[in-house]
This record gives sequence, structure tokens and C-alpha cells, in this order.
Amino acid sequence: MKLNKVLFGMMFTASAFNALAAQAPVVDMSSRTSGTGSVNEQLRSLEEKLDSRNRSQVNIQRQLDMLQSEVNELRGVTELHSHQLSQVLERQRELYQELDRRVSEALKPANSVPTSIAVTNTDSIGAASQAYSNNLSENDAYDRALNMVLKEAKYEQAIPEFRAFNKNYPNSSYAPNAHYWLGQLLFNKDELVEAKQEFTIVVNQFSDSNKRPDAMLKLAMVSQKQNDNQNAITLYRQLLKEYPNSTSAKLAKPRLESLSK
Repeated sequence: MKLNKVLFGMMFTASAFNALAAQAPVVDMSSRTSGTGSVNEQLRSLEEKLDSRNRSQVNIQRQLDMLQSEVNELRGVTELHSHQLSQVLERQRELYQELDRRVSEALKPANSVPTSIAVTNTDSIGAASQAYSNNLSENDAYDRALNMVLKEAKYEQAIPEFRAFNKNYPNSSYAPNAHYWLGQLLFNKDELVEAKQEFTIVVNQFSDSNKRPDAMLKLAMVSQKQNDNQNAITLYRQLLKEYPNSTSAKLAKPRLESLSK
């Protein structure tokens, strides 16, 4: 009997211990330590990813800045080349127009040449006719000045030659061309006041000259250089209205659009 009581007590004690053991919280220290390490690793990995992304963004921005700089440089080069090409084309056009005019005059029959540009030398034996003008010295003076521009590229020396021609032959058939060329030479030297005077003479006094639209274009360009944009706009519009199909009008149109923005 006593033995049974002892065994029963031992069993009851063991059951109570097991029950208390089941109720007591169990802390897995190894698990907590492992979890903390995992969070630190994740934070470290996240920081590395953020640093890598920031470095990539900085590199991309640097590359974009370099590309933008190159684009701006290329745009400047393109604008410069376009301007230079425009000047070359304009000079070639002027040369071709001048040569065409002179060839046309030279090929005209003597009986169809107006008296203002034909010569009949009654003092010599027989009748002789001369194209361009009834004054040989006038022809020589104009040819000399023009050749300095078109053939010899002596632009500085050509200026006094055209001035002398305009003074000595104010009523010459070459007068509009001579005033225009003088204005062009002065314009190239940025002597805008005198250039404006010469172009104004062509526009106001020679309404039938083929140099008039060119002179009108240059007058507008002079106004632009003098920061008188309103007058430049007026002249460009006048040019487009009076000579809509001319080469000068085609050159004036983009300039007018840039000023009208």
C-alpha cells in the first residue's frame, strides 16, 4: 500500500512538472540571434543597392550633361556653317547675275542697243558701236572696279574705285550696280552707316534695277545689325510683297520669322 502511494506521488509530481514546463515560455536564443543578423544583412544589402543606384544616376546625369554639351557645340557649328554657306551662295548668285547681265548686253545687236548704252564714234572712219556705254572711260572704270571684286579679290582697293565711279558717272547705266557693290563692300567691313546710304540709293532711285531686291535685303540686315528690328521687319515684309519669287525674298523669309517670334 505504501509503495503504491509513493508511486502515485511520483507520478503526480512528474505530471505537475510537465504541466508547468508546458506553460513556461521557451526562448530560442539561437533563433533570435539569427533573426537579428538577417535584418542587419538585409539593411546592409539595401544600403549597398541604394549606393549603387545613386552612383548609376550620377553617372547617367554626367553622361547626359556631356551629350547636351556636345549637342550644343554641334548646333553652334551647324549654325556657323549654314551662315557661311548662305554668304557663299549669295556671293555666287551676285557673280552669276552680273556676268549674265554683261554677257546679255554684249550679245545684243548694235541696232537694238538703246542709245544710252551704245556708242557711235562719228569722228573715226566708219561707224563703230560699243556695248555697255557710250563712254569708253566709263566702261573701263566700271570694269576695273568690278574686276577687283570678282577676279582679284582686292576688296579694300575696290572701295575708292566704286566711289570714284559713282562720283564721275552719276547717270551711268551701271550706277545701281556700282552703288550696290560699294554698299556690299562697306557692309562687309561693318561700316553700316555708309553701306546704308548706298543701298538706300539703289532702292529709292533705281526702281527697275535687278539689284533693288538685293539692296532692300541688305538694308533690312543693316537695320538688324543696328538693333532696329522694327525697321528690319518692315523692309523684309516690303521685300516679300514686291519680290515674292526672288532669291532675296527666300533669304528674307527666315530672318523675318526669327524677328517675329
